[in-house]
Amino acid sequence: MALQFPDMDPVLIHLGPFAIRWYALAYITGLLAGWWLVLRMIHQKSLWKNPPFNGKPPATDDDIGDLVVWATLGVILGGRIGWVLLYGIFLCGVTPDAGAGYCQGLPMGFVTDPIRIIAVWEGGMSFHGAAIGVLLAIYMFCRKRKLSFFTIGDLVCAVEPIGQGLGRLANFVNGELWGRPTTEPWGMVFCSPHIMQTNHGICPAGNIPRHPSQLYEFALEGVLMLIIMQVGIRYFRWQDKPGLTSGIFLIGYGALRIVSELFREPDAPFVGPITMGEMLSFLFILGGLLVVRLAYRQPKRAIA
Repeated sequence: MALQFPDMDPVLIHLGPFAIRWYALAYITGLLAGWWLVLRMIHQKSLWKNPPFNGKPPATDDDIGDLVVWATLGVILGGRIGWVLLYGIFLCGVTPDAGAGYCQGLPMGFVTDPIRIIAVWEGGMSFHGAAIGVLLAIYMFCRKRKLSFFTIGDLVCAVEPIGQGLGRLANFVNGELWGRPTTEPWGMVFCSPHIMQTNHGICPAGNIPRHPSQLYEFALEGVLMLIIMQVGIRYFRWQDKPGLTSGIFLIGYGALRIVSELFREPDAPFVGPITMGEMLSFLFILGGLLVVRLAYRQPKRAIA
């Protein structure tokens, strides 16, 4: 017997013509919680006692506060631009009947109705695009402040799973990015009055039980990755080799995302049975291996 998807309103609070959505709240909470945890980490002197830090934290409280602003812009711009380019234009251009049902006339819809390019409130954010956006934001920020790019990147990667996990919970609340059909007893029918209201009276996932893949991703990409990152820094001292935490994060996220894709309804086949998410995650793994190699080849210079 399948579970029924709970009837949850994607909007937390309605304020006249304005609405505060769970998805937006997940982003805000993830950024604030990540900010708090990074501050806790740089205040913990034992984390920075070894070379190349020699007792000096890699950044100040003010540095981290300003970094949050840069990272926020990187997430929003990178996530949206990544989705528009990778999914809205490339994937929908190749397979306009993509299984996720979000194409709806794309990519030509961007030409006939340009507002759809920035219509984040209708959904459409790419994690891989957001990651690239944050990477560029960190690079420009560190160059401006003369901080270590690899070390600041390590701090961000150490807390990123908080936002990632909350984002997957928000996907579940929205009833989107559901899983493949299943006969498991925890299979869920993603159909509710709110889903029908949002999708012109239909349930895009149909009335068949599916894996609640958003919750799988919350557990793997959120909870498990956060534990791995924090254990690696606090017990294995990955931070002593700047870049190592970032490289392991890219490898770990890429591997866990590929596992998640086995249960998640694919947007559409990309190369044979390989999905877009799997292909991008494979590139993340390759990038992570390169960063790990660079981390082990760097001399232990003191952080200025």
